[in-house]
Amino acid sequence: MQTHISFIIKTCFFHLRRIASISRYLTHDACVKLVVSLIFSRLDYCNSLLAGLPASSIHGLQRVQNAAARLTLRKTKRDNITPLLRSLHWLPVNTRISYKLSTLVYRCINDSAPEYLQSSLDLYTQPSDRPLRSAADPLRLNIPRSKLASAGQRAFPSAGPSVWNSLPLELRQSPSLDAFKGRLKTQFFP
Repeated sequence: MQTHISFIIKTCFFHLRRIASISRYLTHDACVKLVVSLIFSRLDYCNSLLAGLPASSIHGLQRVQNAAARLTLRKTKRDNITPLLRSLHWLPVNTRISYKLSTLVYRCINDSAPEYLQSSLDLYTQPSDRPLRSAADPLRLNIPRSKLASAGQRAFPSAGPSVWNSLPLELRQSPSLDAFKGRLKTQFFP
């Protein structure tokens, strides 16, 4: 995955330099649209595959997002990045990964995802010999055990349910995908 991440970082910084060269001719809204279309399309493409990677691997992608925020708001490297990301309503990269995984799991549970993804998730069933507190949670997913400690836990059948189970129950019971996305972004926003 490191070569893939390095290629994304290199490509994004190339486009950021090109946008920076014409930024004085752009309005704020045009700059934001350009950054979202050229940079975030690359950051978000297949980012659910990056779930479970160490923070050192994700750090380069976060640097790209930070540079994009500074470019769109015309700030320097010395400015604090957290208020900039908040003002643009951009989630940090590791949170964007969790957001995408949660959205995929929601779609799987509500039968709007591809069959191969739906078949990889199982609802948690309580052991019949003893009552557990998890019995009150109807949308809890089973996290399968994996043989490979690193790659197995990063696969969708393991990473998706672990992110899903960490969400509050009222969020998981959202009536529609749009309502779920809105509540999820509110939940994840720093």
